Amino acid sequence: MEPTERPPPLAVGIWLMISSVLVLAVVVVGGITRLTESGLSITEWRPITGIMPPLSPEAWEEEFFKYKTTPEFKMLNSSSSLEDFKRIYYMEWSHRILGRLIGVVFVLPLAYFTITKKISTPLALKLGGLGLLIGAQGALGWYMVQSGLEDSLLETPGAVPRVSHYRLAAHLALAFALYTGMFSTGMGLLKDLRFARTGFAGGLPIDAFTAAMKNPIGKRFKLYSLALTGLVLLTALSGVFVAGLDAGLVYNEWPLMGGRLAPPTEELFSPAYAKNENKSDLWWNIFENPTTVQFDHRVLATTTYTGIALLFAQTFRSAWRMTLPPLAITGVRAAFAMANVQVLLGISTLLYMVPVPLAAAHQAGSVLLLSAMLQLLAALRRPSAAARAWRNIVATKGAKKA
Repeated sequence: MEPTERPPPLAVGIWLMISSVLVLAVVVVGGITRLTESGLSITEWRPITGIMPPLSPEAWEEEFFKYKTTPEFKMLNSSSSLEDFKRIYYMEWSHRILGRLIGVVFVLPLAYFTITKKISTPLALKLGGLGLLIGAQGALGWYMVQSGLEDSLLETPGAVPRVSHYRLAAHLALAFALYTGMFSTGMGLLKDLRFARTGFAGGLPIDAFTAAMKNPIGKRFKLYSLALTGLVLLTALSGVFVAGLDAGLVYNEWPLMGGRLAPPTEELFSPAYAKNENKSDLWWNIFENPTTVQFDHRVLATTTYTGIALLFAQTFRSAWRMTLPPLAITGVRAAFAMANVQVLLGISTLLYMVPVPLAAAHQAGSVLLLSAMLQLLAALRRPSAAARAWRNIVATKGAKKA
């Protein structure tokens, strides 16, 4: 008797992986948009009519006039020409168009797979939640942009016309959530299909895989991998605060900061960032002091790299190497390689004072490092019940034919 629920077809897994690549692309383009200070060039949110850029000289003049009313133009770009404006406009427009493309590429196939029952109801609901997040991401992006268009910036001493770094962090956190959901689900489906066809999970027969994951070494390895994946995410989000506050321009040396491993305590916890009159809330420095934000990112990055390096080192121990699934060992090696690339990108970005190509590559590297960790977790994942049931049918039919 066949199971009532078959694994989704290969097309579903491929679609989810393509969707995740598009999210990676929009994260990179968004980073370039911020680095080139293009994000405040479009002063309105028009989800439908905003698809087309200005098509006539009059339309361009109208858009340029709107930009001239913004704090960014008045405070920083008052000498900009129309041609200068077009360059930053097209950068932001490309970012928004790519966001819309993700919505179309994700929602239309999801509707098809759901209507034709290519995916189960629970999976359709899960993916429908990701679809709602795409819409929420667009709204959150506009909410973020609004913070950089407020006229109050003109009246605030020392204010810089840029978006709120809190809203920027929320915007990127939601992008990471989307990417993680799409990539993990897609990778899980592809591995389920491979298991249903071959009977192997993590590079081992299912019985050997199950025994490996029940082994104390396997349990510890999975726990460490989960913790490090969370640490990779936390480090990436701390990098958003660095970007939002231009904290990468504070100390452009490594590994020291001002000739020492850590800046002076009075600089890390400056009373200038406290909000209470008695200055008792110095913890605001963690989120608003550029020096502290850069220091925190350095500490988190160092901790993340050390953790991945230690996990990688464990795979050279004979007991661990003999116990763990082969694909898990390959996964941690890939993660360690990507961690090295990411560290080099981060140091180079700092030393060269945040050039756009290096900074954009560093942001992309954070997503790729997360991808490596998610791939590692996928190698430790037990095949779904549907995949196991379908594998039994495939194996039974094969035995009968033999």
